[in-house]
Amino acid sequence: MSSAILIPLGLAAVWSGGWGLAVACAAAAGVMAWEWGHISGFVKPMLLVAFASLACLALPLGNPGVALGVILAGVVFAALTAKGGWNHRGSAVFGLIYVTLLPASLWLLREGPWDGRSAALYFMSFVWASDAAAYFTGRGLGGPRLLPKESPNKTWSGAIGAVVACIVCGVAAADIQRVPFAGWILAGIAISVVAQLGDLFESGLKRRFRVKDSGSILPGHGGVMDRVDGLGAVAFITVLAFYIAPDLPNMLGLQA
Repeated sequence: MSSAILIPLGLAAVWSGGWGLAVACAAAAGVMAWEWGHISGFVKPMLLVAFASLACLALPLGNPGVALGVILAGVVFAALTAKGGWNHRGSAVFGLIYVTLLPASLWLLREGPWDGRSAALYFMSFVWASDAAAYFTGRGLGGPRLLPKESPNKTWSGAIGAVVACIVCGVAAADIQRVPFAGWILAGIAISVVAQLGDLFESGLKRRFRVKDSGSILPGHGGVMDRVDGLGAVAFITVLAFYIAPDLPNMLGLQA
């Protein structure tokens, strides 16, 4: 039921792009900042919420310096107001950057100098396919644990099933875009691997603070951070890859 509500909302926000997506990203960043404040013990979570949300809202202004300035100001305030030693201050600073970077990367992927709408929708569907395949394959086949100390429920069978699902998605995407299969198959493998690493990274963060879920706002899913960790990691790596290697969107048929 949660997915039936969240998926259409996410698709609608990405389809519209611009300010609509920025507002959705700001809302997600704000909720994640609140979750981070509580799991990390930061005494003023609303401070993180304000700066994370404002940074995302600044993205459509067309001047990256504004969003960066908001984050830098937030980093300074978080470091100054955190109680305790450097570990607490470091956690506050890292958390603010982390919860802002995940949704902001999705906005940058959607609004980049390529076919951002198609890229974002394709990659979102790949991540969802990877998550679903990992869950059902892992539950069905079981087997050795992937990283039992970080995420005891994840298995090697689930991880492999997720990659296979994204390979199938890559074949379908290549057929739709009318480009060679190799590029999209490699993209599918990379998306699944990055999404799973993003999930494991967030699981490791929760283990550090000895919590199971980042929150309870989404019934059956946990917190917002639990839902966007993989997608945010994929969006971030994709934006970096597309800017470093501008020919990649063309290889995938995603040129503007």
